[in-house]
Parts: sequence; C-alpha cells; structure tokens
Amino acid sequence: MAVSGGNQLLDALSVLKEVGIKQGYKVADLGCGAVGHFTFPAAEMVGKDGLVYAVDIRKIVLAGIKNRARIDGLTNIEVVWSNLEVPKSTGILNSSLDIAMLFNTLFQSKKREGVLKESIRMIKPQGYLAVVDWQLTDTLFGPVKEDRVDPEAVIQFCRNNGMELEKEFVAGKFHFGLLFKKIK
Repeated sequence: MAVSGGNQLLDALSVLKEVGIKQGYKVADLGCGAVGHFTFPAAEMVGKDGLVYAVDIRKIVLAGIKNRARIDGLTNIEVVWSNLEVPKSTGILNSSLDIAMLFNTLFQSKKREGVLKESIRMIKPQGYLAVVDWQLTDTLFGPVKEDRVDPEAVIQFCRNNGMELEKEFVAGKFHFGLLFKKIK
C-alpha cells in the first residue's frame, strides 16, 4: 500500500489502522490538506466498494487531490469543497458516513464546536468520529500552544452530542488521538 508524502510526524497507515477503516466503508477526510496524507491510504483501505470524501476549504488543494486520484486510478475519492464551520456546507448526507476524520483540522478553527457538529451530523448511528490533533505542549514547531486543542474539551463536547469515547490512542510523538462512537 503506497503512503503519500506529507507530514512525517504522523504515520498515516498506523493512524488509519487505529481508527479501524475497513473495506467498503464510506469515510470523510475533513480538512484533507494539500497532499491527502490520509485520503489516499484511506482510499486504498476502503477499496473499490468504499468511498473517501476529501473535504477542504481550499479549492486549489482539491484540484490537486482530484488530479492525483485520476493519475493513480483511484475512482473512490470524491472531492468536496466546504467550510466545515458552516452547518451542512459539505452537502454530505446526514448519517451517511462510517467514519469522519478530523486530523490536524481543529487547531485551525476558532469555531471548533461548529466543525464537530458538522462532523457528527454526517456519521451514521454506530459510526465513528476520529480526532487527531496537536498535544497541548510547547514545541519548536507546529501551531502555537494557544491554538492547540484541549482533548478533554473535545471529549466533553462529543459526549454532550451523542458520541461516546471508544478509545484514546497515541497518534504520534506530538499528537493525541481520540475515537468516538455515535450512540444516537
């Protein structure tokens, strides 16, 4: 399985295995980024009967993802332009995803609760929300500490919105990982 380039601080395959992506799943990489670091390995994992939505607010990013998918012969990637802070802006149906992934996305938003609500809306009952983001520590790189996400705040918000914490996992040396299951 080919691993795309990108952030070497996060091993895409180990994170995706931790999240439990399976053949035939419908997955959304919310804030997919310029190289689709998680999009392309996820597309291989879900196989030809699955689907990966590559969602981003930057149209140039989506054009690059679409071109690479075409070159790589991956027909199970669909690009979606969206501002995740705006309810229903993705156009992805309610309760349609097996897994919604927010990987290094929340720290970039001042409206994190809106992003989480939009993510939860798309997940089917018994489906999953995976969150990976920067730990609340000072580092010489990455976002400033004030922009980092408090995992406890994410856990509390998700619990209050029909999700239960399935597990916490180490996503990388500088990142936390949370996996929630939709119970409502």
